Amino acid sequence: MKRPFSIICIIVSAFVLMVGCRTKDTVQVEEKSKEVSSLKAIEGRWEGDIKIPNQPLPIIVHFTKKDGTISIPVQGLNEFPLTSVKLSKSDLFFDMKIQNQQITFDGKVDQERIAGTFVQKGQAFPFELLKKSDQAVEEKESGEIVQADLKNGTIKGLLETPKNEGPFPVMIIIAGSGPTDKDGNTIANPGKNNSLKMLAESLAEKGIASIRYDKRGIGENMQLAGNEKDLRFEQYIDDAAAWVQFAKKDGRFSKVGIIGHSEGSLIGMAAAKKTETDIFISLAGAGEPIDQLLIKQLEEQLTPKLLTESKDILAKLKQGKQVETVSADLQSVFRPSVQPYMISWIQYNPIKSVKELNIPVLIVNGNRDIQVPATNAKALHKEKGDSELLILEKMNHVLKEAPADRNGNLATYTNPELPLSPGLVNGIIEFLNKYDITSNDDHKNDN
Repeated sequence: MKRPFSIICIIVSAFVLMVGCRTKDTVQVEEKSKEVSSLKAIEGRWEGDIKIPNQPLPIIVHFTKKDGTISIPVQGLNEFPLTSVKLSKSDLFFDMKIQNQQITFDGKVDQERIAGTFVQKGQAFPFELLKKSDQAVEEKESGEIVQADLKNGTIKGLLETPKNEGPFPVMIIIAGSGPTDKDGNTIANPGKNNSLKMLAESLAEKGIASIRYDKRGIGENMQLAGNEKDLRFEQYIDDAAAWVQFAKKDGRFSKVGIIGHSEGSLIGMAAAKKTETDIFISLAGAGEPIDQLLIKQLEEQLTPKLLTESKDILAKLKQGKQVETVSADLQSVFRPSVQPYMISWIQYNPIKSVKELNIPVLIVNGNRDIQVPATNAKALHKEKGDSELLILEKMNHVLKEAPADRNGNLATYTNPELPLSPGLVNGIIEFLNKYDITSNDDHKNDN
């Protein structure tokens, strides 16, 4: 789930930390870092962002009594040690050193809020952090924590099961792009919508189990982040496939399907083919290659000169070639470290992928989706003629009923009180019933 008005809605996007030289800011850092007082007053986890215009950068800071760490999920930076931390009454200063450059945060503590100025290489932006209570940090969701084996480690997920006796059909729910968690929320937004959490709970009420999981580098799977330059689209496919294999070996489940939301739709198509799942459902999935969809979104945001450059870069990436020189204004989209991932992603065409599925397919979208218009669902359905198509008149990208105006639509992205769009869950259940997925008459054997 992403902000539609920023480029982060399509790819993992972040502010690029720039390499700089020693300046007077560095000297000030050294002077302010000589004394470190007890940090007991701010001990704990703080979440917020650096307020870069049109593209806030989500950060997580954890303070102990003596020091602290910072995580930047969209950059794959996990618990990076802070160089120094100083708290004097309400004045808080902390900094980090990356590539021999000092990056500073200078602000004030106001109860459970920290606000101030972030400075890097002479550039300054506001930042804000909010304290997360111990209860919020340690809060356990309903369901069973499970984990699946990967080639190099394990991935954690949350299993939601019906209250009645199984075996149950189980759906693997795959989240969309960006720093999106298993519930459909992203720290790039100031609030939650809980769309995928609501979907899992609603399915359980109808007798359908589900497994949903934080993407690698996010939440419970932060340890899988790695370096951005090493990330490939195939890793997301392998993660989803691992959950399918996990479910197939579990005697509690009768059949295994996949529900992919947004980017998760394309991931799900590839995983479904790889693992021979029983059924596939696309929610707000793209109906064209990512380079074409990205160009359409950039057309609304860039100057003609930058748009031309973007098209040239995408053309080279599609050929498997990286681009060394990228304008500063496009670094957040096409920085060198993210290009290998884009090269791997751009090779997958959802039109081709959906056609290759030899299982029942349901394609769902909403007429008020301002990120992936319903024309995408229609294109997928046209290519796979035996698929089912469900277009919900007032549903938007986060699966909520939304007003026609853009601002009202965006407001639903951070409102967890709104229910799922009427007709969504019933439409899914009707589809599953049609293909006997909800029937327990044909239990699979334990592997």
